[in-house]
Amino acid sequence: MKEIQAIGVYCSSYDSVNDVYKKAAVTLGEELAKRKITLVYGGGNLGLMGQLANTTMKEGGRVIGYMPEHLKKLEEPNWDITEMHMVDSMHTRKRLMFEEADGFFVLPGGFGTLDEAFEIITWRQLGLHEKPVIFININEYWTPLQDLTKNIFEQHFAKPDHKEYFQFAPSIPEAFQFLLKIKKPATHEPVAEWV
Repeated sequence: MKEIQAIGVYCSSYDSVNDVYKKAAVTLGEELAKRKITLVYGGGNLGLMGQLANTTMKEGGRVIGYMPEHLKKLEEPNWDITEMHMVDSMHTRKRLMFEEADGFFVLPGGFGTLDEAFEIITWRQLGLHEKPVIFININEYWTPLQDLTKNIFEQHFAKPDHKEYFQFAPSIPEAFQFLLKIKKPATHEPVAEWV
């Protein structure tokens, strides 16, 4: 397996969420810095995104952010990270995050988090990459989604072998354990032109 050098993380930009989720973002930031794994994320300074990035930096880690220009109206880019890239669109952000990361963690989040996570799973389904995608089920937040995906397989809306394309980890330590068990190599292959 290719060594995981950078992890893309999808998560909420809301500050109003329960502290248990903020604590998880801090813990993940500490772990990424400790393991010398670069954080690749959406470039924001609010919510779990801000907690994660700022903790990673505080602990001596490396952070790369990608933010579409239009989001500057909603939040200030996090200029205190290692690399902050302003890009022209959400599509460009997704593509660059994909190209930079060797795998993906999904912390609790809302519709935007689901959009990005399922797009990267769909790209795997279409054979565009073999990078691991792991939902970290903090406070059982993702359990209803886990039930839904189980139903998708049971009702034959996805092939059985697609179960390998994403996993649910009950905790941050187990998410890293899952990464060590991934057999297929992560790649830096570019996404197809239609993205």
